[in-house]
Amino acid sequence: MTDMPVIKDGKIRCDACPVMCFIAEGKSGACDRYAVEDGALIRLDPLTIVSSVAAQGGRMVPFLDGADGWDGQLVHPEDAFITAVGAGTTYPDYKPAPFIVSAERDGVDTVTVVTEGIFSYCGVKVKIDTDRYLGPETNTVRADGEAVGHVTTGEYGSQMLSLGGVHHLTGGSKKEGRITCRTLMDLCNRKPVELTVDDGATVVVEAGRPPIVNGEVEHRMRVGCGSATIGMFATQWQGLVDEVVVVDDHITGVVSEHQAGKVIGWEDTGIRIRGRKSTPGRYFQVAEPGTGWGGTDIEDPLAIIETFNPKIAKPGQSMLMVSTTGEHAAYFTLDDHLKPVQSDMPDVLVPSVELIAENCEPALCTVLFMGGAGGSLRAGVTQNPVRLTRSVQQALTSVTCGGAEVYRWPGGGITVMCDVTRMPANSFGYVPTPAIVAPIEFTMSRADYLALGGHEGAIRPAADVIARGGYRLEGRKG
Repeated sequence: MTDMPVIKDGKIRCDACPVMCFIAEGKSGACDRYAVEDGALIRLDPLTIVSSVAAQGGRMVPFLDGADGWDGQLVHPEDAFITAVGAGTTYPDYKPAPFIVSAERDGVDTVTVVTEGIFSYCGVKVKIDTDRYLGPETNTVRADGEAVGHVTTGEYGSQMLSLGGVHHLTGGSKKEGRITCRTLMDLCNRKPVELTVDDGATVVVEAGRPPIVNGEVEHRMRVGCGSATIGMFATQWQGLVDEVVVVDDHITGVVSEHQAGKVIGWEDTGIRIRGRKSTPGRYFQVAEPGTGWGGTDIEDPLAIIETFNPKIAKPGQSMLMVSTTGEHAAYFTLDDHLKPVQSDMPDVLVPSVELIAENCEPALCTVLFMGGAGGSLRAGVTQNPVRLTRSVQQALTSVTCGGAEVYRWPGGGITVMCDVTRMPANSFGYVPTPAIVAPIEFTMSRADYLALGGHEGAIRPAADVIARGGYRLEGRKG
């Protein structure tokens, strides 16, 4: 806040964001983050300190105030990392960050600059570990009917969404911006959010939890593509069944044709699979993507079999068809007309299907916050903002979000990405512009901080911050 707050009709103007609310006594601003109490602006959430001691079995400590006689024995300054959660912002950015904290780390005198950044250029990348088809790439993803992002390129065993971004936050209607902001904040704060994909599925996403696709909770991600599954388990099936087909949206595998089968001496069965043959025993485009067998749209696996060559196939020949998660499996034998007829799964094959399932990892939603820490946010760190950017790029300054490690994208600027489950709970807020408020910390040696033109006069020892401010103690994630 400014040194001389503006007061109008008994209300105090909050300058923590561009909205500049006038807040009455006992009330909070539009963001629910700042309020007026006893004639002063206060931050409603306590400053959060993470401690490696807490991570080793510590407990949550209630909100405390050093003035009430806390003796400082629960948290030692040398063991504490003061995060930006609850710290407040630098807006309107001509002033130093809310907390610039000095501490000794491994014999090095360090400075950590702590602030809650206001991010318009931000979003989340959502990784959904499932074979279930969510929708075509680039199709719009919606929340409450408003566009909030799109489906992006899938990864091995995972569907990927890209949500948020400045164009959804500020480039569309007010409703689109408001719902996008709420969606991002809820996802980052690990709350469940229902999303729909145009011409695709409805999915409930919650960080650290399995996805719910079209009302069904997902349990597994695939063990591998159909070809990889053949490679892993061909020897498990040899001698127990004449043919194995692993149904997959990406690559459907046929063991008798596959290189793995050839190496171990698997005999040809005369099977002919629909789709585009890639290399022996590997087929693309056997069906359309969907929520059925192996991430395809088929419910009857025989739909992908074209025929059996009568010069090779024999009546009574057996075949196992299985998906890449083991959730779908069926056993067939050829009749006198070389038509597959389903029958009970032999007991000897059940363990091999269970082995596929055992080797699948659990279905899971991962939410990665991504933001660009540029613009005037850096002015809270140094009077020459480009020096901070260069210091981060040169790895002289480390960046964290709520004390959690981030991945910094190469190239210009300070673009970071962080797994929200590694951050303290409820680390994210918003301002009604709309924009996301996220914690960010910059840590460097004191010498490097002074060299980049840091706000030396605003440095406070960690012990002073701990003794004089409210906080809650949490274990450092990871």
